[in-house]
Amino acid sequence: MSAPLDGLRVLDLSRVLSGPYATMALADLGADVVKVERTGSGDDTRAFGPPYMDGVSTYFLSINRGKRSIEIDLKTAEGRALLKRLASRADVLVENFRPGVMERLGLGADTLMSENPRLVFCSISGFGRDSAKPGYDLVIQGLSGIPSITGNGESPYKCGASIADLCAGMNAVSGILAALVRRGVTGKGGLVDVSMLDGQLSLLTYHASAWLNAGIRPKAIGNAHPSIHPFRAFQTRDGWLNIAVGNDVQFRRFSEALREVWHTDERFSENAGRVQNREALDSLMEPVFLQKTTAEWLTLMEPCGIPMGPVRDVASALEDAKLVSHPHPSGEGVVRTLGLPYSIGGHEAPNGKGAPLLGAHQEEVLEDWLDG
Repeated sequence: MSAPLDGLRVLDLSRVLSGPYATMALADLGADVVKVERTGSGDDTRAFGPPYMDGVSTYFLSINRGKRSIEIDLKTAEGRALLKRLASRADVLVENFRPGVMERLGLGADTLMSENPRLVFCSISGFGRDSAKPGYDLVIQGLSGIPSITGNGESPYKCGASIADLCAGMNAVSGILAALVRRGVTGKGGLVDVSMLDGQLSLLTYHASAWLNAGIRPKAIGNAHPSIHPFRAFQTRDGWLNIAVGNDVQFRRFSEALREVWHTDERFSENAGRVQNREALDSLMEPVFLQKTTAEWLTLMEPCGIPMGPVRDVASALEDAKLVSHPHPSGEGVVRTLGLPYSIGGHEAPNGKGAPLLGAHQEEVLEDWLDG
């Protein structure tokens, strides 16, 4: 069975994280992704390190598998002319320059789409195409309000993963695929404008609704949930255990499994009461969980159907991850990266191609795209 995006040509002018993460997903789905890089230096992430694997940044390896690399100097007339020729043959173009840069180069969406009406032009930026302000993950996270509800409330905490960039990449893929579906009906491409800030604000969901509709200002409450309890991490004898009791029936089973009578206490019998009296309930629960190891609690509680799991470090979590292996850019050794987080019937794994050396496919791409 062919890959879902077999035959789709993607011209990738993006760099660092948001755009490359999006185009890697398109490559995983079968698209021919050509990564256009600065002559001589390439994507910034080629220099992000340590750590390195045999001289190549592990950061770069994590988000550029399955692509072909060419070098173009967009500061030259020759380079811009070549880019235009490639764009005339592309189905999708992805860029994450600061808004206005592509236009100043004569490579803006209006120009390229007028020459190739079927082109889907995806622009990723911090604040959308109407703002020329630079957008960086840390700054965007702060503007979104998410760090204000993360941590214990003593100081704001950003997410440990670069969620502003990564969410923008996922939104770019969604927008591109939707535009391609529409093109299948109308025959015309279009502009996909992805704002990192809009993506982060969209994650606020029930936090936003609490403020907008009930006037409740969300705040940081550590590992707990503002509307469900007990729904948090508890310290055990040797680690931490997440307990996610989502309704009153589960709380009764939970209480009975611990041979406690908490569910009979009118303060705790219903979720609303447990939320209002969370400190009182926590004062009863916390000493109990310190009596056993995480593994002992899992053995005791999982048969009761209580949703729970250990709080793992990255190394432990990756033991269950869907990993893919592909060649190191040098051709020597094997690189392991995280695979597609979903499967489509008959297509589950990326194409087996690794991240490219800078300019490794120059002649091959120009022949395939321009002479074929």
